[in-house]
Amino acid sequence: MVKEIIVLRYGHRPVRDYRVTSHCCLVARAFGADKVEVIGEKDESIENTVNTMNKQWGKGAGVEFFDSWRKRITHYKKKGFTSVHLTMYGLPVQETEQAIRKFNKLLVIIGSQKVEKEVYEMADYNVSVTLQPHSEIAAMAVFLDRLQEGKELAKKFGGAKISIEPVAKGKKVNKK
Repeated sequence: MVKEIIVLRYGHRPVRDYRVTSHCCLVARAFGADKVEVIGEKDESIENTVNTMNKQWGKGAGVEFFDSWRKRITHYKKKGFTSVHLTMYGLPVQETEQAIRKFNKLLVIIGSQKVEKEVYEMADYNVSVTLQPHSEIAAMAVFLDRLQEGKELAKKFGGAKISIEPVAKGKKVNKK
């Protein structure tokens, strides 16, 4: 059973990728990742977005920036993580999820730019959620949900100042 999930965002260019990388971080957090690591130029606005989210909505995944995807993958392999690269060229998630679910620690790699061949070779699994072009955010959400069999959807985030109370119509927000 997976106990720790790190998402590695392969590539970030602040001017071009701010919104998508922010959404990667927020979706990773909401879908149960423990941490997001971004390879690319440090972007304080993304750090601020994630930190604000964690302060308001409860403690979830944080974000850190690094300059070498190769070093980060190697680092996690040495720590016993199994690496899963999400790509439309991989094996279908429905054929791999059961085997992957058995590992304790996962490094989930998602791209933003053209991914080098070595990433495909270094990954323990190359997994697709569809064989059609799609967003890395969608791939990550589908993969994390299938991996955790929907259990992450009920996760409680400690220390939340804001919470949602589900209602059939309208919206109800609780603030502390």
